[in-house]
Amino acid sequence: MKHTYKISGMTCSSCQSKVQSLLLQVKGVNNVSIDLEKGEADITMEYHINTLDLKNALKDSPKYQLTEKSIDIPKIVATQFTDDQQSWFVTYKPIVLVFSYITGVTLLVQFVTGTFNWMQWMNHFMAGFFLVFSFFKLLNLKGFAESYAMYDIVAKQFKSYGYLYAFIELGLGIAYLTSFNPLATNLVTVIIMSVSIVGVLKSVLNKQKIKCACLGDVFNLPMSTITIIEDALMIGMSLIMLIKMI
Repeated sequence: MKHTYKISGMTCSSCQSKVQSLLLQVKGVNNVSIDLEKGEADITMEYHINTLDLKNALKDSPKYQLTEKSIDIPKIVATQFTDDQQSWFVTYKPIVLVFSYITGVTLLVQFVTGTFNWMQWMNHFMAGFFLVFSFFKLLNLKGFAESYAMYDIVAKQFKSYGYLYAFIELGLGIAYLTSFNPLATNLVTVIIMSVSIVGVLKSVLNKQKIKCACLGDVFNLPMSTITIIEDALMIGMSLIMLIKMI
């Protein structure tokens, strides 16, 4: 993957070479291409690297300051959104679309049957959620595992859990779709998602600016309260179905 960063303080080719050399020493960085005139660096990395780690690589040369390059969002004429609302929607558009598609399709299934069954709808929603989210994680399993290990309490201790987690979601999706042992499936979901939400809560409460890995490494989604809502929704639905079965 490749990311572009702004770097201030570079005034000559010597500065350019020094910054390039320092950034290449960061673990996971494969290549650094610097445009001296623009004051930008294109960094190719094996997996998502925290911006703080890149900044720390330049800490012994304080004249060079690395920052994330801001994304110019085109202004829409006669839009009904404020700037903050527009920025939020642009940032979280992928996850909003995914949830909308899953909700729409599962509601359509209920509409076709002629009656609305809340339990059946939640079962279908959970199946769609886990199948779709595991799909995005499996597109770049290594990238997801590296990002997930930055905040999940289990993945931090056991790196292999990040690789396993994507397949756990896939298994849960299939279990919900086929109605396999509903009691065990919902119980596992409550446990897995409860553990997951702990790391998310810590990151959000500590205001850590890190990447959310809910949609794998495909989209650059920042960690926020929307991730908490996502996990809480899964926990809530599985608990409701568990209570109904007991």
